Amino acid sequence: MTQNTVEKTPVTLLGLGAMGTALARTWLAAGHPLTVWNRTPARAAALAAEGARAADSAAEAVAANTLIVVCLLDDASVGEALAGTDLAGRDLVNLTTSTPAQARARAEWARERGARYLDGGIMAVPPMIGVPEAGGYVFYSGSAELFERHRETLAVPAGTTYVGEDAGFAALHDVALLSAMYGMFAGAAHAFALIRKEAIDPTAFAPLLADWLVAMAPAVHRTAEALRSGDYTEGVVSSLAMQVAGTPTFLSTAEQQGVSPELLTPYFELMRRRLSESNGEEDLTGVIDLLTR
Repeated sequence: MTQNTVEKTPVTLLGLGAMGTALARTWLAAGHPLTVWNRTPARAAALAAEGARAADSAAEAVAANTLIVVCLLDDASVGEALAGTDLAGRDLVNLTTSTPAQARARAEWARERGARYLDGGIMAVPPMIGVPEAGGYVFYSGSAELFERHRETLAVPAGTTYVGEDAGFAALHDVALLSAMYGMFAGAAHAFALIRKEAIDPTAFAPLLADWLVAMAPAVHRTAEALRSGDYTEGVVSSLAMQVAGTPTFLSTAEQQGVSPELLTPYFELMRRRLSESNGEEDLTGVIDLLTR
């Protein structure tokens, strides 16, 4: 073992699914002493062959190091894996996908057991881990002091973005961004469905679609400014009234192409509702107020 390895922060990792294994290999490659545990021992054995120490139990793995990283299936799995372990004095970093409420409850659960807590939301897929140019990163929330203490170690697998002392904020940011992603996927699915039965090559259409989505992305900044100021009419170039008037064309086109409008109609209905409550000169920001009532 080199002096450089000795100086690296030892890490315990619970959970060796695809993401956990990617995290483990990245820390090992960076020279961090690593103790691993997984409910299925074979996965831990494979990493042991690469230099990790495989613990026989979660309790043994937790006892091995101060920094404990958990990457399991769900919040219930976290509770099951850590039941009966001694967390007193440990720094618990939970990278398991959860809801904001679950993260807040887990933070309190950890504090009651004498542990310091950080919650994380991973904005990456396993192949992006350990590849800085891939752009993956992890949201962290909870103890700012704990984040600063382990920032360098946590940054080894992926970039780090701290979003606040509220332990639920990492999960909230994670789900908010992924929700927007699924909305984008829904729009793309509808667009491809419209051309599906025509003599249009989808691979030729795809660059047009991608460029259009990129061109529309800056609209989120205008929406954010409108939400902050409360003025939904400043700088409007396409009013709500104008856009609602155009929705029948989209629905008719879908019908003529034999495409279900079910991905569009919920949003169009919100637009119509907002129009009935406003003067129509605002932009689409008011739809957000309908969703948050």
